[in-house]
Amino acid sequence: MTPPRIRLPLLHDGGRAQVTCEYKCGNACAHEPPNPSGNDYMGDIVTDVISRRRALQAGAAVAFTATGIGSLSGSAAADEQRGGGHTPGLNFDRVQPNTLDAVVVPKGYEQAIVIRWGDPVLPGAPKFDFDKQTAAAQAKQFGFNNDFAALMPLPGDNQLLVTNHEYTSENFMFKGYSSANPTREQAEIGWAAHGLSVVEVEPVRRSGALRPVIGRYNRRITMTTPFRITGPAAGSDLLKTSADPTGTVALGTLNNCAGGVTPWGTILSGEENFNQYWANAGQTPEPVKSRAVRYGVTTGATARKWERFDKRFDMLQEPNEVNRFGYVIELDPNDPDSTPVKHTALGRFKHECANIRVARDGRVVAYSGDDERFEYLYKFVSKNKMRPGNSKAARRYNMTLLDEGTLYVARFTGDSPASEIDGTGKLPSDKRFDGSGEWIPLASGNRSFVPGMTAEEVYVFTRLAGDKVGATKMDRPEDVQASPKTGKVYVALSNNVERGVTPGKESATEINPRNNNKHGHVLELTEHDPLSLRFDWWLFMVCGDPNSPDTYFAGFPKDQVSPITSPDNVAFDQYGNLWIATDSANALGINDGLYGVPVDGPQRGNLKLFLTVPRGGETCGPIVQERVVTVCVQHPGEVDGANADNPVSHWPDGGASQPRPAVVAVWKPGRHGPDRIGS
Repeated sequence: MTPPRIRLPLLHDGGRAQVTCEYKCGNACAHEPPNPSGNDYMGDIVTDVISRRRALQAGAAVAFTATGIGSLSGSAAADEQRGGGHTPGLNFDRVQPNTLDAVVVPKGYEQAIVIRWGDPVLPGAPKFDFDKQTAAAQAKQFGFNNDFAALMPLPGDNQLLVTNHEYTSENFMFKGYSSANPTREQAEIGWAAHGLSVVEVEPVRRSGALRPVIGRYNRRITMTTPFRITGPAAGSDLLKTSADPTGTVALGTLNNCAGGVTPWGTILSGEENFNQYWANAGQTPEPVKSRAVRYGVTTGATARKWERFDKRFDMLQEPNEVNRFGYVIELDPNDPDSTPVKHTALGRFKHECANIRVARDGRVVAYSGDDERFEYLYKFVSKNKMRPGNSKAARRYNMTLLDEGTLYVARFTGDSPASEIDGTGKLPSDKRFDGSGEWIPLASGNRSFVPGMTAEEVYVFTRLAGDKVGATKMDRPEDVQASPKTGKVYVALSNNVERGVTPGKESATEINPRNNNKHGHVLELTEHDPLSLRFDWWLFMVCGDPNSPDTYFAGFPKDQVSPITSPDNVAFDQYGNLWIATDSANALGINDGLYGVPVDGPQRGNLKLFLTVPRGGETCGPIVQERVVTVCVQHPGEVDGANADNPVSHWPDGGASQPRPAVVAVWKPGRHGPDRIGS
């Protein structure tokens, strides 16, 4: 049955609603990208005005093609008629693109809500009452806008669900909300709704459903939770405030996007769009002002007005407080009394994530992307080696590995003539976008490799360091994961509609081959070993409507794949298949979803849509276990013109209820319990 069509709102960068941009990233896409550097792309040159005009015309044609959901569904239907290929873990009937207010799963699969915003996490948490919220209640309840998630094993069958709470959307949290005059209680509810939740979950018998338990490990991390600042910048004058003259203790974490699970059993979480929470950067003296501008910090009042209720959010009163955010944090979920840490050695920028590989000699390597237009890709190599085991002592030692080592930034080189990269997405003569690259050192311990910057400045103002060494400007590098089967590293590059559009802005390069890049791409990177300073790369996927000539799916026939736009989070299953969650699929006029795709073998590139989330929602934090898949559904119903007084979604509770971010479990029912996913 053809799904009903809905009228879509005016969309921001890559298809995101304006209201989502306001709360998620502080309207970053409505402002000039904060990277003013003139870093050259090795192997390419800036295209001229004629090339930009041609790219814009091509982009308009693609947009026209993408307006019909039926045309997008046709390619998937063609694959089903041909029977497709049989790939372990991906043998399911692909879901058709849609705009329904529901989570849609493959035929023969079932789903259930695991936990939703406001559900109890800690003992004494009251039942959620949308119209009677308090900060005290929210501090004990599941937070808002769940993004990254991990399931950590416990003795027996239970697991710990660890979830980020990226941001709050106050217009959708409170009826009658006044953005000009929020109340202190609303602000404090927002502080409590940010952070992370640790929740024990138990399996439901003969099902793939998971049920929350008020267990001894349960925990809420909020904007008032103490964090230890660790690594080479800890104690720096750049991190000292009136509340913390030592520069070693920060309160809270916010805008936590993706993350990772370490081999020693802890959680890494990236502080992303922290810039939007601080006010009055435009009135600060130099060099505070220019450094803040490089990070896109709000020049005047903030959207949430938190600076009215706590001076630490006002840069005129506390100019260094903002420097204590934008790091990778680490949390030990097995120790509810432990103090989480902020790792300065991994640098300060808009971390989408951090994910770990272990080298042969036991050192660990962490990869992380800076999720903004024209920003960079980084990796960190530890000085010390990991200790085996999952004891408390081993975890405590291994949690220090990310405090000593070397921080690098990536520079990419294409292998095709610049004349063959015209911004339209047309493949060069060798039929692939590929090349080589290098990791450029920025700092190691107290030693800086960046002229004119101290090591402390490199760690606290890492973007400026990347500018100085000529790092490659990317199209919003988001989640980064290494394949457990091959060791190849995959990077989701979400989109960049600024590329090649405005005179003076960098045009297409082989690593970012489309101007007006609405749909993004997925990078595949091969290193000889994780410690290598050289790598080879190629684009595994150039996303968009398969009917469009500017898309590419690892060479797989495009009439057999699902449409995809704005890749965001990535994960791997036990078979080595790549799973991709999207953000801003409205760029194609469809709901966001979760896709699976083989990265090796004859079906390499055969992308299949596994599920879609409700209208206005975003697919986040996929976990693909043998018999259960979970996803976080963020900001359902968050479309322009809607709010708590006028909701357009009633997911997940139905009826006339308010939409609530939630975690969903999906499984294939079997005779004695859930069957293997994709079997």
